[in-house]
Amino acid sequence: MAVAPQRHLPYGRQEIDDDDVAAVVEALRSDWLTTGPRVDEFERALAEVAGAAEAVAVSNGTAALHAAYHALGIGPGDEVVLPPITFAATANAVLYVGATPVFADVDPDTLLLDPAAAAAAITKRTAAVVAVDYAGQPAEYGALRELCDRAGVLLVSDACHSIGGDLDGAPVGSLADASCFSFHPVKHVTTGEGGAVVTADPEIAARARRFRNHGIDSDHRSRAAAGAWFYEQVELGFNYRLSDLQCALGTSQLRRLPAWIERRRALAARYDELLTELDGVEPLAVRPGVGHAYHLYVVQVDGQRDAVFSALRADGIGANVHYVPVHLHPYYRERLGTRAGQFPVAENAYTRLLSLPLFPAMDDADVDRVVDALAAAL
Repeated sequence: MAVAPQRHLPYGRQEIDDDDVAAVVEALRSDWLTTGPRVDEFERALAEVAGAAEAVAVSNGTAALHAAYHALGIGPGDEVVLPPITFAATANAVLYVGATPVFADVDPDTLLLDPAAAAAAITKRTAAVVAVDYAGQPAEYGALRELCDRAGVLLVSDACHSIGGDLDGAPVGSLADASCFSFHPVKHVTTGEGGAVVTADPEIAARARRFRNHGIDSDHRSRAAAGAWFYEQVELGFNYRLSDLQCALGTSQLRRLPAWIERRRALAARYDELLTELDGVEPLAVRPGVGHAYHLYVVQVDGQRDAVFSALRADGIGANVHYVPVHLHPYYRERLGTRAGQFPVAENAYTRLLSLPLFPAMDDADVDRVVDALAAAL
């Protein structure tokens, strides 16, 4: 008798329910498909989750980084310090505003930006330090804030992995001068594609709003409410708007974020428990006081990481690798002259990194299956 194949487990997956569908259908039947009231509603809900005064919804997480850097006044001649273990967009957006990315190594246990390495990378040209909440763990914001205040530079949070997390009870989104979220389908909350900048500073938010709308000082809805047509472009911006359809989906999704975070933490705890019995696999450390959001469950494996990756994939388990260190990408080697050997902690970790499946619809048996397959692969 043939054995039914086991279902494919991706490393991450969105979860859409009937309430989400109904919210989008309601928006489709409304008078506003973009720049309408659902954008404001989503921004208010997001600001509350983030513990921030302002939230500015944009078209994706990369647009959020670009808008944040612009709104903070970062530009040509400036340097921005950031870790090499991140998606390339963190550094790409620095180049978009004409500034220069400067990499600083990571902590070997957490792969978060090492404050001492960041301090050593700061120069007279440094405008900001960007902390990346890798895998969903908030960075060392206390030490980084002290460092930035002492150096007179801005602190930015790439929180695209960590919405719903916290540090010593303070929510992610309230820990930096500006924080950036992503709403890609593999993230905690999805709008299809989408992102946001959150901040306590209304002027930063105002600049980000202009930037997402071509640099124009008003949008269609505000002009309609005022019974006016006149507008002015006051700076160079982009079309980074997020539609009402997407914001309706995002608002519906945010209502389930606490339950999803709880489930992600439970799945991670099961991984932690099972992996203690498995030699050759080391989960990332979690710092005290951290409310981990667990966008990813990342381990470092001994031996042939690529062979383990291939074996898991062959078994229907969508393992992944996050990330190739940015300074090793050909573009950055050519553009900035970066090279292997500059950031040994990040580079050593990269050869061992493996992301295991983690999303709320998984059950405990799925985790058991992944760990059994990992043991066999090792």
